[in-house]
Amino acid sequence: MRRLIKESKTFAVSLGDGCIGTMTPIDGFATMRDTAAMLIYKIFRADEWAHLQAKGETAGAPIDVQDGYVHFSTAEQAAETAEKYFAGVADLWLITVDADALGADLKWEPSRGGALFPHLYRALRMTDVTGATALPVIRSATD
Repeated sequence: MRRLIKESKTFAVSLGDGCIGTMTPIDGFATMRDTAAMLIYKIFRADEWAHLQAKGETAGAPIDVQDGYVHFSTAEQAAETAEKYFAGVADLWLITVDADALGADLKWEPSRGGALFPHLYRALRMTDVTGATALPVIRSATD
């Protein structure tokens, strides 16, 4: 599914597969350029998201502080992460970050089932955030 978000004279386009593109109107027509960003996702409780917005950076949720890095998921991993750790929790936010923009501070390490998960070894900054979406209450697979 494509979604257009107006940003001044350029439109960001979500392709629904973790990639984004941009469209710039030219004489009433739009052209599209695929930026192929690798997006990763962090689920925050409302107070954690509010803290990041107010302070400009965060070491993450308590589990992130305990482990020494900020846990992220890919688009393919996010639903399972939500179900496993956030089932039944209200007021959640899905934070989107461009993985490539994090540089060497982002490490891909084995976790659940040996899958590689993105881990950020520094504070997450508000300037890293490319999007935020309120999530509905996640139902567990047993509901």
